[in-house]
Order: sequence, then C-alpha cells, then structure tokens
Amino acid sequence: MSTVSVVIPCYKYGHFLADCVSSVLDEQDGVDVRVLIIDDASPDDSAETAHKLAAADPRIEVRVHATNKGHIATYNEGLLEWADGDYVALLSADDRLVPGALVRAAALLDAHPEAGFAYGRPLRFQHGGPLPAARTRGTGSVVYPGQWWLERRFSEGTGCITSPEVVVRTSLQRKVGGYDPALPHAGDIEMWMRLAAHADVGYVRGADQAFYRVHGKNMSTTDFGGQLDDLRQRLVAFDSVLAKCADRLPQADLLAEKVHTRLARFALRRAYRAYDRGRTGVVPVDDCVAFAEECLPEYAALPEYRALRLRRRIGPKAMPYLQPLVWSAVAERGREWLWWESWKRRGI
Repeated sequence: MSTVSVVIPCYKYGHFLADCVSSVLDEQDGVDVRVLIIDDASPDDSAETAHKLAAADPRIEVRVHATNKGHIATYNEGLLEWADGDYVALLSADDRLVPGALVRAAALLDAHPEAGFAYGRPLRFQHGGPLPAARTRGTGSVVYPGQWWLERRFSEGTGCITSPEVVVRTSLQRKVGGYDPALPHAGDIEMWMRLAAHADVGYVRGADQAFYRVHGKNMSTTDFGGQLDDLRQRLVAFDSVLAKCADRLPQADLLAEKVHTRLARFALRRAYRAYDRGRTGVVPVDDCVAFAEECLPEYAALPEYRALRLRRRIGPKAMPYLQPLVWSAVAERGREWLWWESWKRRGI
C-alpha cells in the first residue's frame, strides 16, 4: 500500500481544520496516510484545535511555531524535513480533498514511475456556501512529457493548477528543493514547473481531486493593482525556472521569448480593456505599459499596444460607449467568454 504524507499549514484557520483533516484521513481508503499540522503561531485557538485532533488520531502530528515564520518556510518545513511517505501533498487548512483523491493520484504515480507529480481538476466553492457535487469515479489518467507540459506553461504565461489537487513524489520533491521565499505569491507555479523540468506530469481524468475555498483571505488577488503584482510575480517565477533549470531546458531562449511576449500582452490587454470598461481611473494603465516594456522592449509592435493607442485617441470618456464600433473591443469580449468556458473545462 502506498504511503502519503500530507502537510497542512495553518494560520488562523483552526475552524476549518477538522473538516480538512477528515477529508484526508476518513475519505481516502486505499492509501496509508499521515498528517502533519503546522500552526504558524496563530493568535487564535488553531493550535489547541490541532492538538485535540491529534489526541484523537495517532496518524496526526502537530508542530506549533513560537513565532510566525510565514507560509513559505512553513511549507518547506513539512515537505523537506518531515514528509517521508512515497508521496507528499500540501493542503491548506481551509481546503479539503475529494473522497478518493489520494488513492487516484497514488495509483497513477505507482503505475508511472516516470511521473513526478499528479494532479486533477479542482472544484472552487464560495466560503459559507455548500460544497459542489464532486465526481469521484475516474475515467483513467494521462502522463504528459514534462518538457511538453512545461512548454505549455511558458506559451500560456500562466498556471493550470490551484494547489490542493497535487500529489508529488517525495523523492523528487527533495531533489528539486522547497518553495522559493522570493516568490511569496507565485511559488506554486514555479514549483510545478521546476518539478516538470525533472519528470513527467500525471493527470487524473474524470474525477475531481480537491475543493478550493474562495474567500477574501485567499492570497490570490482580484483588484487591478493586485493583478499587475500577479503578473510581476509570474515574470519572476518563469525567469526563476529558466535560471534554476537552464541545464534541463535546451530551448531556454525560445521559452523566455514566449513567456515574456505573453506577459507583455496580458498587461497591455488589461490596459486597453480599462478604456473599454471606463476604468482608467482605477487600472494603473501607465504601470501596465511599463511592465510590458520590461518584459519585451519591442512591445510597441504588439497588436495589444495598437489597440491601446486607438483607445487613447478616442479617450476614456467616449470609449465605453463606442465599444460596438471598435472591432478589437468586440473581439475581446468574445475572447474573454471563450477563455472562461475553456478555463472551466481545462486540465492542462
């Protein structure tokens, strides 16, 4: 029977712990699971809750930090110092696994030693709302060549993984090292790419693998300034992978060109869509353009920059009313709809 070490970092999420731990220990028949809860000096009763759970189940261990070390150090403590199972999973205390998720992931990794990690579809749910119905019967799996999967990430300039749906081969995790403290908001995507540079990537088909809770305390950002910060973090993450894994990326220059162009286009698109939506007073348009230039000195040749110049000539007051007459605005609305539909179905 495969063994899985599950690391659950916790900071002020004690009220979620029982449900999170139950999803790991009570709903994963078929694997041998151990859990480490690491409380990062929470000011509430999180540590007390963790100790109560551990007292009731010998499979649970608890560590409590005397001072707050931050999420990256907490992750690495569990992944690199404690985990000793065949596989390891990192699960935030406010998320939970779908029944059988660890079994499906472990079966994939058992059958494919060339795969370094396995993931599947996450289900997002709104905090305070009910869990969505999850699919628990898989329809098989697929293993993508790591280099191919990595090239997809560079081509798209974004990740396709939330985080709780991932199970990693512990030996590979130790080989590539822990999360990078320089990437507090993009450490996940950098980690998955670093793993893919060393091994192939498994995907569980048909079944959902984890529930990801959406609430105001998630580290992901939705405000426009935060979105630009996200792009900056992504740029650093991709460049970090290029630097750390250069000897494993024979087309590193091409990958760098692809992702820098993609991120520049993202920034310019946000800039010109601010005119379409009458949001130029909120969206840092000039900062978006400056970021595009940082990514790609030839940014002015991109179609997104031409679209921005057109909108600047029209002006921020008139542009929201003239959207139906500007082809790029109409096309962008269609593109956003298609992106949203594909995102809901995407697996890679």
